Amino acid sequence: MNSQELLKKLESKGVTLEGMLDTAMELYIGGEEKEAAREKLRELMLRYLTDINVQALLMAALLLEEGFRVEGDPVNLVADELIGINIAEYIGGKMALFNFFYYDTRKPGILAELPPFLDDAIGGFIAGCMTKVFETGS
Repeated sequence: MNSQELLKKLESKGVTLEGMLDTAMELYIGGEEKEAAREKLRELMLRYLTDINVQALLMAALLLEEGFRVEGDPVNLVADELIGINIAEYIGGKMALFNFFYYDTRKPGILAELPPFLDDAIGGFIAGCMTKVFETGS
């Protein structure tokens, strides 16, 4: 699968690259370099959307949304969190775990509108990429 195919599948569920960027930047704290950070984030997102492991985890979330029905987001459902955590940590290491929970609890932008598996998978993707934005040399 290439990144364009994955983006099309995500877009069919209401997730666009611009929507992910907007969501990520809603919780951005960094001052004047906001546009530079957004551009770096765009590059990172596009790079990680080509990673086979990120693709597999995002596809797992998409497939679970299609084939596994749950009402709302029950508190005893943790598989969705595990997917998000794994994506975040795969991209950004342990530091991304904190970003994941920050995005997961606040649910900015599109995260508030997505179903349980997809909101955590996309939240993890955003958290991992945002963590990389602030690393030197990434």
